[in-house]
Amino acid sequence: MYSFKSRVRYSEIDKDKKMDLYSIINYFQDCSIFQSEDIGMGLAYLEKNKRVWLMNAWQIIVNRFPVLGEEITISTWAYDFNSMYGYRNFMIEDSSVQPAAIANSIWVYMNTENNCPVKVTEKDIRGYNPEKKYDMDYAPRKIAIPRNMNALTGFPVIRSNIDTNNHVNNGQYIKMAEEFLPSGYRIRQMRAEYRMSAVLGDIIVPMVCSENNTYTVVLANTEGKPFTIIEFKQQEDL
Repeated sequence: MYSFKSRVRYSEIDKDKKMDLYSIINYFQDCSIFQSEDIGMGLAYLEKNKRVWLMNAWQIIVNRFPVLGEEITISTWAYDFNSMYGYRNFMIEDSSVQPAAIANSIWVYMNTENNCPVKVTEKDIRGYNPEKKYDMDYAPRKIAIPRNMNALTGFPVIRSNIDTNNHVNNGQYIKMAEEFLPSGYRIRQMRAEYRMSAVLGDIIVPMVCSENNTYTVVLANTEGKPFTIIEFKQQEDL
């Protein structure tokens, strides 16, 4: 397990002084990047070998959102590597060592020269030392798209959405999708399935469906093909 400590900053909270989901995702992403950098398997290694880890699926369960100034510990660990996939858990614990948020993530190892998945080798995963997977209710990787989606006005990908892989960062899609939730909607679980990468200048067309307080947001291209499918659930729906 790899961990680091932090304190909830003003820049990470919403109007209720609680950490928002986007900041939780950023903490998780930073934690995995820190681990990779510290064991010598970070961005320089990936660039040299023409490789990249791309997010394929998120499942994040929030027990409670940490508040402004709260001391937290962010942890991550790999629990399996299989063919072209990597599997990783995350956790944010409070000062009482209680899990505020937990997550499962699935990643795909890609060859950046031909943009195709490639099998993970022992060399590629040295130092990660897979551990036991977290005891949680694991949801399926794929998310079903409801039939009665409501298409809304599209918007362009802008520079601030782009990460070091030159496409929209996985957390940015979630931040976009949250804009289509009703005010006061309290997220308990978020799932995301990533299908295509949006790049600078692409137009993202949001499609939204609400069923029994579960919101599904599809962020698609102008032809209706999904970049990402995101599902939000409230606590009573779990």
